[in-house]
Amino acid sequence: MASIQDFFSENDKKEIKKAILNAEMDTSGEIRVHLESTCKTDVLDRAALLFKQLGMEKTELRNGVLFYIAVKSQKFAIIGDKGINASVPENFWVDIKENMRAHFKKGDYVSGLTEGIETTGKSLKRHFPHHLDDINELSDEISFGE
Repeated sequence: MASIQDFFSENDKKEIKKAILNAEMDTSGEIRVHLESTCKTDVLDRAALLFKQLGMEKTELRNGVLFYIAVKSQKFAIIGDKGINASVPENFWVDIKENMRAHFKKGDYVSGLTEGIETTGKSLKRHFPHHLDDINELSDEISFGE
């Protein structure tokens, strides 16, 4: 693999973006995916840093969600902004992460991500329903690190 940007095929990237777009049709929540090769620190600390660097805390309702994957390190995290964390049960991300982990162990990152994104969208719909005047506050493109 020449670069982390080549980890997913173009079709994979389209499928993941489609999952984000579909999830955001049901919720005002904003979902992003970020990939890196390695994570040399605590995965939640790294995800929190990237959350801030990607400007995800700037959504009006503080309802951004970041799916972070460090491929070679085999680490991943889902991190939600404080608006989400104040509204959902404490173990909100546990089932989503476990389902994703099962896919990842089989090497199926696309299904793991798309199902995680879809489940997140459905769950967020209860707390942050989509409104007619909602605007897409964050990019739906996958972002990449080193």
